[in-house]
Amino acid sequence: MTILVTGGAGYIGSHMVHELVDAGEPVVVLDNLSTGFRFLIPGSVPFVAGSTGDRDLVKKTIERHGVTAIIHFAASVVVPDSISNPLGYYRNNTTNTCALLDVAIECGVRQFIFSSTAAVYGNAEQNPVPENVATAPISPYGTSKLMSEIMLHDAGKAHGLRFVILRYFNVAGADPKLRTGQSTAGATHLIKVACEAALGKRPKMDIYGTDFPTPDGTGIRDYIHVSDLARAHSAALGYLRRGGESKTFNCGYGKGASVLEVIDAVRRVSGRDFPVEVCPRRPGDPAALVANVDRIRGTLEWRPQFQDLDTIVSHAFAWERRLSSKRETAVA
Repeated sequence: MTILVTGGAGYIGSHMVHELVDAGEPVVVLDNLSTGFRFLIPGSVPFVAGSTGDRDLVKKTIERHGVTAIIHFAASVVVPDSISNPLGYYRNNTTNTCALLDVAIECGVRQFIFSSTAAVYGNAEQNPVPENVATAPISPYGTSKLMSEIMLHDAGKAHGLRFVILRYFNVAGADPKLRTGQSTAGATHLIKVACEAALGKRPKMDIYGTDFPTPDGTGIRDYIHVSDLARAHSAALGYLRRGGESKTFNCGYGKGASVLEVIDAVRRVSGRDFPVEVCPRRPGDPAALVANVDRIRGTLEWRPQFQDLDTIVSHAFAWERRLSSKRETAVA
C-alpha cells in the first residue's frame, strides 16, 4: 500500500510527504534533486535519487516498496523558462510522464494522481474558470501539462488506470509547523519573491505589467495555500480508494488577488516596506485566472483551512526567515 511521491523533495511534493506521514501512510520519494532538497522530507522516508524517465529505476522502486499508488509532482514549472526552453519542458514534463505511466501500468499500479496546472486554460474567456472550459495553453509549460493529461485519459481507457488530475492555481505559503516550504534559489513565486524583498534578500521586486484589463492593472491570481493543496491530494487518494472514477479538479479557492494586493499583504504582515519596479508584461501571463471550485467541493472530502491571504503570507514569511538556518542545519 506504499505511495510513490515523485518530486517529493520539492516545494509541493515535500508538503505532500509530510501530509502522508502525518496520516500514517507508507511513502517512498523519487526525486533527482534538481530543484528539491533532502532536508525538506522526514528522515524516516525512503528516498530514491533519480528521474521519472529512468524506467529501470522506477520499476525497481515500485517493486521493492510495493507501490500501489503514485502522486506525480516531478516537473519543470517556470512559465518564462518554458518559452525559452520548450523542448526541455516537453522532455521533462511530457516524455518523462509517459515513461512513468508506462512502467506504472506494467507494474500493476492502478491509482495515479497528477499534478497539473491552470496554465492549461491560457487566457480563459471566463472567470472563475470551470474544468470543462476549452483548454488553450499559451506557454510550452501549459502545453506540456495538457499533453500529459491527454496521455492519462488515453492510458486510463486502455489499461484500467484510474486517476485524478489536479489543476493548480497559484500555490503559496508554507507548512504552518515550518517543516518545509519554498526553498529554491531564484524562485519566481510572487509571494516568495515579495517576502525575500521584505527581508532584504532581494534589492527590489518586479511587477510584470500594470496595464492588464483588471481593476488595478496588475494580474489577478487565485492563491491556494500549499498545505490545503496537499490535503486536496489526500482527498483525491481517498476518492480513488473508494472506487471513484477518473476526474479532473481545479485546486483554488474561487477568489483572486492582484499583484498589488499581494504586495500590500506582504508589507502589512511583515511590517516592512521594500522597493517595487514596474516592468513590461511577460509572455505567457494571462490577465486573470481564478478557479471555479464547485466540482472539487462537491465531489472530494476537502475543506480548505487557510484561505485568508494574510495567513498564506504570514506562513510564507515565517518560512523565509527560517530558511537560512534550515539550510545550515542540512549542511552540518
